Amino acid sequence: MIDNPLIQIERLSKIYTMGDIRVLALREVSLSIQRGEFVSIMGPSGSGKSTFMNILGCLDKPTSGTYLLDGVEVTRLNKKELARLRNKKLGFVFQNFNLLPRTSALENVELPLLYSQVPSRERKARAREVLRKVGLEGREFHHPNQLSGGQQQRVAIARALINEPSILLADEPTGNLDSLTSVEIMRVFQQLNEEGMTLILVTHEPDIAAYTKRIVTFRDGKIVQDRWVEKPLQAEEELRLLLEQKQAENYAVDLSNSL
Repeated sequence: MIDNPLIQIERLSKIYTMGDIRVLALREVSLSIQRGEFVSIMGPSGSGKSTFMNILGCLDKPTSGTYLLDGVEVTRLNKKELARLRNKKLGFVFQNFNLLPRTSALENVELPLLYSQVPSRERKARAREVLRKVGLEGREFHHPNQLSGGQQQRVAIARALINEPSILLADEPTGNLDSLTSVEIMRVFQQLNEEGMTLILVTHEPDIAAYTKRIVTFRDGKIVQDRWVEKPLQAEEELRLLLEQKQAENYAVDLSNSL
């Protein structure tokens, strides 16, 4: 027996009106995503992928069509109901990390639980656990300016996981990172997916989409391609190769300097 899709979208459209101008950002988009999938959303600027992601994240409402999230008809919910659904079902990761600069990694991760009035001892225990999960054990009391870009993004991922969401939504999460650090972040995402987490990733980089299991491409507000990735790149292996290459390059530089 096949479970009902975690996300079921039917004929979704979004129209923005600016004075006399109407912009059709999404044009009757239909898509279903099962639990445990790892999907990348791609497309050029203006293709509708960001609008689609905002609707998936319950940050915007469609003009028409239906959106069922874990069986709940999202388009019928009011603002308070949408906020509760976001807090319960969704975790968000952004390109710019969005960390509070004057607070520690632990405090940044605790923040969603603070809004939910979770007791302090439980907040700290859960925050430490998700920081350990993303490989930041021992960095709990570092502030963002004491962390690398990749470490800051892992703090942001930990914060997104703190409420144990059903879906992790990541919007260009490697956009501000170098190649090696980007692969490190994709390794974290692949590990989470292997544990059963559903991930949806917006990216303009084909090299990053190659780590996901399914690629959905938008153009002019429509889905123009929806394909499974036959053999997704394995970040663990790619990271090993990149580190070996970096070590070889460093050795060659040292050898040259010694001559």
